[in-house]
Amino acid sequence: MTRRWAGVAAALAMSGALSALDPGIMPVAAAPARSELRAVPAAARPVAPVPAPPRKIDCRKRKCVALTFDDGPMPSTTKLLKTLAQKKVRATFFLIGQNVKKKPQIARAELAGGHELGNHSYTHTDLSRASASRVKSELSKTQSAIKKATGVTPKLMRPPYGATDSTVASVTRKMKLAQIIWAVDPNDWRDRNSKTVERRVVSATRPGYIVLMHDIHPTTVAAVPNIIKRLAAKGYVFVTVSELFGKPLTPGKKYSKR
Repeated sequence: MTRRWAGVAAALAMSGALSALDPGIMPVAAAPARSELRAVPAAARPVAPVPAPPRKIDCRKRKCVALTFDDGPMPSTTKLLKTLAQKKVRATFFLIGQNVKKKPQIARAELAGGHELGNHSYTHTDLSRASASRVKSELSKTQSAIKKATGVTPKLMRPPYGATDSTVASVTRKMKLAQIIWAVDPNDWRDRNSKTVERRVVSATRPGYIVLMHDIHPTTVAAVPNIIKRLAAKGYVFVTVSELFGKPLTPGKKYSKR
């Protein structure tokens, strides 16, 4: 008799009827079919974003400026991406490999937003004080992390602190990475004041310049809307680093402006 009741209870549970017998018992969902089980993992996999199509912007004739952001991806990057999307501005992000590994979804969002991704080493170490093997390891691990997260392999790198030497030049030349420095540095890592960052960027920017900022600092992220507004009022067009030059850059060579 006990076994018979157990069988009936199981059947009732599968149909949801058991909850009607006892309101304290929740109905048990039916087991998914095998085809459904196979479909779930595929649907759960993150889909690599499709890079935005290249734009035809002639920076020989336009007042172009390249806004670049270092050290992410971090949670504060998400707010910056919303601002850039609202303003329809593209930028270049130089990513730390270990941060990409922790926040791959933000790296994917950067690419999906039409932004360019660059290599900023794996641990933000001073590459000018590192051996050739260490430089290669720092850059290779970051290339792999970005590739795994987004499906793209960067062609640009920025040495942490802007510190580079002949060893870095040699390694980046072999890895087919151009070295991107900057022409405008508002020292936003030191002076965490949005108005100060805004004033320094706007006053120092000239056509063809590369601007350095850090999306890991909320004060910098807060300064970006007014920076864009004021530079746009002066006729500036916002482009990625590759768009700024409009041609493939020489691996190993340093660039700070067009």
